[in-house]
Amino acid sequence: MEGYCVKCKSKREIENGAEVVMKNGRKAMKGKCPTCGTGMFRILGKA
Repeated sequence: MEGYCVKCKSKREIENGAEVVMKNGRKAMKGKCPTCGTGMFRILGKA
């Protein structure tokens, strides 16, 4: 899964990505940037 790293300011592949469910019921992907190690978060579609 690809996400945007705020620190690197570019799109990168999410490392150790895990699917989580937010409070509002939507799914998201949470992981780390392979380059700098900053936490990355990507909101997925509904359902």
